[in-house]
Amino acid sequence: LQDVIGVRILKDLSCSPQESPVWNKTGVNLTFHIPSTNAKGAVKVCVLLPDGSCHGNAEIIYQSAPICSGIVPSSSWISGKRKVTLHGTNLHFVDGITHDHMHNHAILPRTSSYQNLTYETPAAEKTQKSFVSMRVANETLSCTQITYHKDPEFTSFSAVREGKDVRIVIQKKADELNMSTAELSVWGIREEEMHFCSIEGKESSSEIDSISCEIKGIQEVTFNQLEIRYGDKSIKLTNSSSNLIFMLFALLLIPVIVAVVVVVYQSKQKELTVKMNRLIEDLELDIRKDIRQGFVDLQTEKADLMENVGAIPFLDYKHFASRIFFPESDRLIRLCIKDIGQDVVTVKLDEGCQSLSKLIQDQLFLTSMVHALEEQKSFTIKDKCSLASLLTVALHSNLLYLTNVMEVLLEDLMHQNSNSQPKLLLRRTQSTVEKLLTNWMSICLYGFLRESVGQHLFLLVSALTQQISKGPVDCVTEKALYTLSEDWLLWQAQDFSPLKLQVLFAVGRDGEVSQPLEVDALSCDTVEQLKEKILSTFRAKFGFPYETPIRDVCVEYEKHGSFVPLQDVDASSEVIGDMKKLNTLKYYQISDGAAIKVISKKDHPPLSPQTSLKDDKNFSGKYFHLIDPDVVEDQAKSPERKKLNLKELHLTKLLSTKVAVHSYVENLFNSIWGMPQSKAPHAVKYFFDFLDARADNMKISDPDVRHIWKTNSLPLRFWVNILKNPQFVFDMEKTPHLDGCLSVIAQAFMDCFSLSEIQLGKHAPTNKLLYAKDIPKFKQEVKVYYKQIRDQQPITDTEFKNFLQEESKKHENEFNEAAALKELYKFIQQYFTQIKEKLSQNAAPAELVEQLHHVKDTFDGLKSCSWSC
Repeated sequence: LQDVIGVRILKDLSCSPQESPVWNKTGVNLTFHIPSTNAKGAVKVCVLLPDGSCHGNAEIIYQSAPICSGIVPSSSWISGKRKVTLHGTNLHFVDGITHDHMHNHAILPRTSSYQNLTYETPAAEKTQKSFVSMRVANETLSCTQITYHKDPEFTSFSAVREGKDVRIVIQKKADELNMSTAELSVWGIREEEMHFCSIEGKESSSEIDSISCEIKGIQEVTFNQLEIRYGDKSIKLTNSSSNLIFMLFALLLIPVIVAVVVVVYQSKQKELTVKMNRLIEDLELDIRKDIRQGFVDLQTEKADLMENVGAIPFLDYKHFASRIFFPESDRLIRLCIKDIGQDVVTVKLDEGCQSLSKLIQDQLFLTSMVHALEEQKSFTIKDKCSLASLLTVALHSNLLYLTNVMEVLLEDLMHQNSNSQPKLLLRRTQSTVEKLLTNWMSICLYGFLRESVGQHLFLLVSALTQQISKGPVDCVTEKALYTLSEDWLLWQAQDFSPLKLQVLFAVGRDGEVSQPLEVDALSCDTVEQLKEKILSTFRAKFGFPYETPIRDVCVEYEKHGSFVPLQDVDASSEVIGDMKKLNTLKYYQISDGAAIKVISKKDHPPLSPQTSLKDDKNFSGKYFHLIDPDVVEDQAKSPERKKLNLKELHLTKLLSTKVAVHSYVENLFNSIWGMPQSKAPHAVKYFFDFLDARADNMKISDPDVRHIWKTNSLPLRFWVNILKNPQFVFDMEKTPHLDGCLSVIAQAFMDCFSLSEIQLGKHAPTNKLLYAKDIPKFKQEVKVYYKQIRDQQPITDTEFKNFLQEESKKHENEFNEAAALKELYKFIQQYFTQIKEKLSQNAAPAELVEQLHHVKDTFDGLKSCSWSC
């Protein structure tokens, strides 16, 4: 058969035989597909060779397709494997059975004949009806339905001895499975041995089916458990009598357990009640103490904070102005106040600067340039502020011209906003002219700031600093018990006590010391905080700072006749989790009146040198002071940490701090809107009249708009900036905590100028509630202030021109105008084409464009000259 290429099927009376290809062949066997036909009967088959000859004379008989007439039984349990039989004809042709819930998975028949076919049902997930089909060759023939029911439920059994045999009766819930005894097999289990139970019969009722079986030849054996098998599933059934015994035992044991639980619960409840009562009493005592202390602070707080603040460390004009002009650019600050030597390159550079200076003195060019730059999307708000400040420096010697340019740009800005929301004018700094106005106000009001407001501002800052240091301050987070800001309130503070220390300063290297200086400190202060208080007291006492900076200062305290060095962290420091607690004066057991010696690291190198811990980038992640880290630790060693702290109990500290500094706040506010000799500063009167005139020209009759314009241009744009940033005015450092307190005061200051009445409830922020009763009084003073300015005699052009010329002359040569012009040229160079286009749009004369090209050529020539040099 190796050479066979096909099979030919010859039907009777057929002129065209069918051929079927060979699928598989060996020398002995071959496989091929029998084609379908429409008629029953026998056909002849021969094998086809390559030469076209056909050999053999086998016979195939075609019969009818299988027909299914029924299924017995017609149900199955959902676990499957129940033997069922299909009845019909030609069933021996069936290759497999499918159930539609099995997604056409075929089940092979166990036995099949012409009329019957037996197979095992597949499992189902739930009770349902499933359609049965037959697979015959490549066809699927429909058959019938089968119903799935829950698995049989065997409830109990009873065993009765009859001579040498044991008769067992099994109870099963009645169901629709019609299970026969042949489908069950039962074994009795005794000490892991299994004994077959021969099923004898089954009795059915409406609710219970009883199945009886018999275990033969068993002596003195009692069965308490059976194993019942059906399909491929086996279950174990326990004798109901043993269950009953267990249930009785459990019922007897439950009261005993309940009684024991009740006794233990009552005992624990009594212990817990006693403990809770004790904790509540301690809590009540702490709350009473905190409330009483808060009440005492409120009633006894008085403005005796400063005995001697020394000389007020005003910054000179150029450093004040440069910090206002460039608050975020130290490079430009250094550049614009740095003196540059007059070498050859500088002279050539001055030629370019002179050309540019002359060019920006042309108002048409300058306004066109500003508008051209502001129209570019790449020109950011930061660039606009830099442009305004560079122009201020470059034109500082001609304030009259700078004022005129500012007025023109302001009028353009007003016309832009007039049709949309005029009340938003000057509210933010989003344009060059808005920053220019800030700088202009700073220049014109510097004299008023220094003569009338500066002292009150410095006293307020000093009072806040002293009030904060009166109570505990966490060295890591800088939160304090005494503060104006709820965000900076140290409500987790533990108990502390004030200390008066006698501080001695080492003189020379021979061990001599100065006269003692009394310094106020707290028992919870760290070593670093003690150093700060010592140096602060020294400066307030003598009017000048201590010669050695705090980084080079070491402190020691006298103990049993010798001095022991103090360190923030040492080998004995307390550790919680991965964090170390900073050592405090209480940790070193320093008592009231103790002697502290201050020495210099340079003169007396310490045995174990320690740099400032705050230099560590992960300072707050390695150390803690008064606020414990969130670490689960045994707190038995520190009962103070078990004390319940409530933030709301310490909110009175905000009020006591407000009371302590309130007189300084009032004096500061009154100095700002005060009018010496019933006259406002020239710049304020001139600019307010300018705003009123512009409002008249634009036919704006709403008085609220005028009020908001004035508020946005002076209090919001200038005074709030000064209130929140005293380091712009004084040679001092502003801590984040001080910034938080000043922000509260600045917010109260702005609320004084608000036209709307704010309704405050119990959920209002504390910074609003703190000055809620004072705002109405301040608002009335502000109304009077604005009215006095409006009613004041207008300043003549000559007076204001003289004022501006005096200010320019007073501060001439304060800034490096050449450096500012060089920075300005960088903007011109970057947007040269856009500036030219804007000049063309504004019909600028040709001479102006030629000057612009001349400036570009001059600067480019200087640049190439510097490269060649």
